[in-house]
Amino acid sequence: MDESSKVFHRSLFLDGPAGRLEALLWTTTQPDPAMAALVCHPHPLFGGTMHNKVAFHAAKSLHALGLPVLRFNFRGAGLSEGEHDRGRGELDDVRAALDFLVREFPRLPVVLAGFSFGSWVGLRVGSEDPRVTRLIGIGIPVNDSDFSYLRRSKKAKLFVVGTEDQFAERRRVEALVDSLDEPKRLVLVGGAGHFFNGKLDQLGRAIAQWMKDRNATGKQS
Repeated sequence: MDESSKVFHRSLFLDGPAGRLEALLWTTTQPDPAMAALVCHPHPLFGGTMHNKVAFHAAKSLHALGLPVLRFNFRGAGLSEGEHDRGRGELDDVRAALDFLVREFPRLPVVLAGFSFGSWVGLRVGSEDPRVTRLIGIGIPVNDSDFSYLRRSKKAKLFVVGTEDQFAERRRVEALVDSLDEPKRLVLVGGAGHFFNGKLDQLGRAIAQWMKDRNATGKQS
């Protein structure tokens, strides 16, 4: 393993607006990381936590690039205090996690990634906060969630969606991405469902390639 990609786990609790938020910070020996990363997990009422395999794989892909990565559990998930708030209070959970990450790495811009529910909530905060410069939406649930807020964002955006995702009809995903400002990229993973079973390697490659691309544009499938 490359020395800069070794994982140093730090389990902690963040001060959240509804009580403590369970979190996990991965740091590295990389002397001068380009960014820090925040990853938001899927819907807690359906078993989503920061240990979800898609969220974990996204974090792993970002960490392999030498970035420190923070994951956390939304209120009411895992050991986090509070109760689920249908995406309203969870916005403040994301802000609390972002505040912590920026305090830990004050000179680094942030890439914010979210999977499913985590993309709907996380990208809303990330699109508005100037400390976040890149957005990654994985399995964006466009069938029943409103992502129109992204039309106000000129930040670099990556979307990775399976062609068989039952919560993200392809035509709706493409219509949303077409409506957004550049820079943007949509990667359609052929044959993948919502949880990218058997396709997590393709998710990882999509993230790594986009993060290394200064232009961060285009559509791939």
